[in-house]
Amino acid sequence: MITTLARLGLGVVLLIAGVGHFASADEFLAQVPPWMPAPEAVVAISGVIEIALGLALIAAPARWRPLVGWVVAAFFVIIFPGNIWQFLEGRAAFGLDSDAARFIRLLGQPVLVVWALWATGAWTAARVWLARRKESAR
Repeated sequence: MITTLARLGLGVVLLIAGVGHFASADEFLAQVPPWMPAPEAVVAISGVIEIALGLALIAAPARWRPLVGWVVAAFFVIIFPGNIWQFLEGRAAFGLDSDAARFIRLLGQPVLVVWALWATGAWTAARVWLARRKESAR
């Protein structure tokens, strides 16, 4: 029950964040490093991806949830450099107007990765798969 609520909660968080990419694009642009081409497109595409991932967390059948968890975790890893860039450049967005606040936010990214893997059963599914693979190798 708790993992279901955690999965649904993360899905809602991603849906809200995804919509936010379009409602508050300037906030999200603060995270796009200058070396990225077409920053507005990056914000829009990542918003669509967040909406899709949020919907997948909410609606995916049970057998697909571990895969969704790995994809969501990978997404959080992929966008992490934008958070690092925002910290290093001291860019204010989302109310993060101090280095301390931006640094604390960096610490939250691994929490999101763990949340995605735990709430979807991705870790458990990986352990089961590895155990079966090890057993079949004997």
